[in-house]
Amino acid sequence: MSGSVEVLRRLAAPRRPPAADERCEMCGAPVPPAHSHVVNLASRTLLCTCRPCTLLFDYPQAELRYRAVPDRYLSFPSVRIPPAVWDDLQIPVGLVFLFRNSTLDRTVAFYPGPAGATESDLPLDAWEAVLETHPELRITAPDVEALILRAPAGQGGVAGTDGDRIDVHLVPIDSCYQLIGQLRQVWRGFDGGQQARAHLEDYFATIAARSRPAPAVAR
Repeated sequence: MSGSVEVLRRLAAPRRPPAADERCEMCGAPVPPAHSHVVNLASRTLLCTCRPCTLLFDYPQAELRYRAVPDRYLSFPSVRIPPAVWDDLQIPVGLVFLFRNSTLDRTVAFYPGPAGATESDLPLDAWEAVLETHPELRITAPDVEALILRAPAGQGGVAGTDGDRIDVHLVPIDSCYQLIGQLRQVWRGFDGGQQARAHLEDYFATIAARSRPAPAVAR
C-alpha cells in the first residue's frame, strides 16, 4: 500500500464518538466538545488537544513531529476553472480535497464516496496549470490545511455551482476529515443521494459564513 493511500485510509477510518469527559491526548486535561487538534506528521493521525498543548505546536516553520491545525477559513470568489480544465483533473465526482503532504513532498487529492475517502489520480501538470492561473491557491499550509473544490452543476456527482465558477475554500484539515465521515454515513448510490447533497449544501453554507476572502497576490 502506497504512503498516500495509507494517509487516506487513516483519514477515512471511523472514529469513536467523543465522550462527555474527553481529554487531551497529550496531557490528559479535559477538553470541550469543540476542541483543537494537532497532526502527527509521521502517522498522519489527528490528536485531540487542549489549548495549551495546541499552542506548543503552533510554529509552522519549526521542525516538529506534531503540527497544530489552525482555525482558518478562506474563500476564493474569483477562481474560475472551465469545464475542460476540470475534466483534465480527472476527478470522477464534483468534489475534491487537496492538501500538501510534507512527508511525501507532493499534493494529495481525495474525494468522498461510499467507502470514505478515495485517492484521486490527480495529474500534477493539470493542477499546476490551475495554480499558475490562480497563484492565490498556494496559500495553503502543508499537512494542516486543505483546499476543497466543488465543481459546476453537471460536472460530476455532488456538484452545485454554475458555469465555470468553482466553489473553493481553504479549510482546516480536520474539517475535511469530519465531512468525509459524515458523508460516508449518509452516502447512497454513485452520486451520494439526496441526503449527501443536502449535507454538502449545509457544509458549504457553514464554511462560507466562516470564511473571509483570501488575500490577493501578484500574478
